[in-house]
Amino acid sequence: MHIISATELRNQKDIVFVDARSGPDAQKRFLDGHIPGAVHADLDKDLADIKENAADGGRHPLPSPQQFAEWLGKVGITPDSHVVAYDDKSGANAAARFWWMLRALGHKNVQVVSGGMQALQKNGWELSRDAFSPSPVAPYPIAEWQSPLANINDVAAAAADDGQLVIDVREAYRYRGESEPIDKVAGHIPGAANLPYIENLDAEGNFLPKEVLKEKYENFLNGLEPRQVTVHCGSGVTACHTILALEEAGFSGAKLYVGSWSEWSRNDKPIATGDQR
Repeated sequence: MHIISATELRNQKDIVFVDARSGPDAQKRFLDGHIPGAVHADLDKDLADIKENAADGGRHPLPSPQQFAEWLGKVGITPDSHVVAYDDKSGANAAARFWWMLRALGHKNVQVVSGGMQALQKNGWELSRDAFSPSPVAPYPIAEWQSPLANINDVAAAAADDGQLVIDVREAYRYRGESEPIDKVAGHIPGAANLPYIENLDAEGNFLPKEVLKEKYENFLNGLEPRQVTVHCGSGVTACHTILALEEAGFSGAKLYVGSWSEWSRNDKPIATGDQR
């Protein structure tokens, strides 16, 4: 089980909570109130290795496995830890990115809170302003990312192959190229299909039930195996939300294109607009 509800968490013990809220004031918001004992994972500093030029890996390229392993050691996470991540975007932002990264190191017991911080508070979880100093341990024992990744050339080949599927999880208006609020160019990768990540959630921001996600992705994949699927977004963050939904639904092994639209659109690659793949 990769997704856990705020209610189910009540029965769990010995959890390492990771607060993955992001944005320029994320650290302040964390200090103003967080789940007691939580550690804060900064999207820009801890979950990415941002380059000067987003054409090289996108806006949120992955850090090296060794960099991430060192951070995990500093906050006391070991292979035996039960880790639960939350953000304030229904798990759609850095909580899902953190989940993907820890899973990609081979960690088994990591989950994302369905509905995020809002669901925790709604279910009676009180916030704390107390400073928490985790006990550092040795860097997490890893060698490389174990989950499948795709680079810009892999994605170009996959998008042109009828036997593969590239999923763009951005909002439909961004996919169609009607406007682009973050990156310099609007549109989508020719051949990519659009299934916005928000469709993984119900009206209250909770993940849809497992059986509903299973039916949704069975229909969308139309017989393709997860290994034939590549998922991307704007910068490789919310794409992890859809990979999380796929895994919860039983479709394990989809590739993550970390560079995503932020890299593709800066490299003189072909661009499509409208609903046409």
